[in-house]
Amino acid sequence: MQTMISPHELLPTDLDKALLVGRVWQEGSRPGPALVAVRDSQVIDITQLGPTMSDLLERDDLLDVVRKAEGPSLGSLDTLLTNSQQSPPQAPYLLAPCDVQAVKACGVTFAVSLLERVIEEQAGGDSARAAELRSDLQALIGKDLSKIKPGSEEAMSLKKALQERGGWSQYMEVGIGPDAEVFTKAQPLSSVGFGTTVGLHPASQWNNPEPEIVLAVDSRGQVRGATLGNDVNLRDVEGRSALLLGKAKDNNASCSLGPFIRLFDDHFDIDSVRNCQVSLRIEGEDDDFLLQGESDMREISRDPLDLVSQTIGDHHQYPDGFMLFLGTMFSPIQDRDGEGQGFTHHLGDRVTIATPDLGALVNPVGRSDQLPPWTYGIRELMRHLA
Repeated sequence: MQTMISPHELLPTDLDKALLVGRVWQEGSRPGPALVAVRDSQVIDITQLGPTMSDLLERDDLLDVVRKAEGPSLGSLDTLLTNSQQSPPQAPYLLAPCDVQAVKACGVTFAVSLLERVIEEQAGGDSARAAELRSDLQALIGKDLSKIKPGSEEAMSLKKALQERGGWSQYMEVGIGPDAEVFTKAQPLSSVGFGTTVGLHPASQWNNPEPEIVLAVDSRGQVRGATLGNDVNLRDVEGRSALLLGKAKDNNASCSLGPFIRLFDDHFDIDSVRNCQVSLRIEGEDDDFLLQGESDMREISRDPLDLVSQTIGDHHQYPDGFMLFLGTMFSPIQDRDGEGQGFTHHLGDRVTIATPDLGALVNPVGRSDQLPPWTYGIRELMRHLA
């Protein structure tokens, strides 16, 4: 049995300096979501500052009002984090920290994920071919693409050479070409939060978590903070065809965010994001499997603000703001079920994504069709606010 993770391991190491906001489900006379801030190890209801997280992040006086906000305590941080790890969770418990914002994601922004996407494509969804293809591709394109700036003359020269050798790929196009891959990961209000089980489509036999930093961006394109995310991925589904991206990415409980949004201030900003070290830990429930790894945001091929500008601008507006996954830094390839087959999830796995500045996002793994259905959408939220 997996033991519950202690609350102090789940929070930023500089908690006394961190300005954290989030969403909590509470029961009582008016069950529903509440906006919260963390203060002195207590969770304070700040819903009076804005009916939604989207509204809160639009405020020009965001930092000042969150620091000064008063409201009823919903309990201690320890209690909230413990409640959220129960199955089922006990109110009050954490929800995904976003609500009506769009949830967008960037693909192949790291060299390792670029290589793995090309492998998926050439394997056609067959995990048994991954090891052989990995060796062949590394011989063709080299192991280190991280130093090549997307859209540069060097990148275009490599593109031409690969095309001549029959090694070009649609994933190489977005990996080193001028245009980033930005897609819709999940619908507003469909993301799950810390402690909630994430879902795998039952058709998938080759899949993995994708640990990412996620930016919270307002309607003007200003980054107001960041959180952690798991962009759950079905390697076999997307590998059969990139046109199946929607099926591979957007399923019941296939997107998790949390535990809180850390607001940008004097102690944490976009440079902090650029220098984050992100760790991934996968613990098997049925086979004692353990996978651990760490990746460095400094290896990202496109600057986070460039990814924001490719998402929002004169070409596309987001009146409710958006959450932007910056791309995965870690593609687990450690063999689990057989030599050369690489990694795939087992039901009951526990995934922990962590970085000192943001804490840890923890989710068990289940099947999308066996998890509670998504029922709390925008109409339900409007009824609650009314």
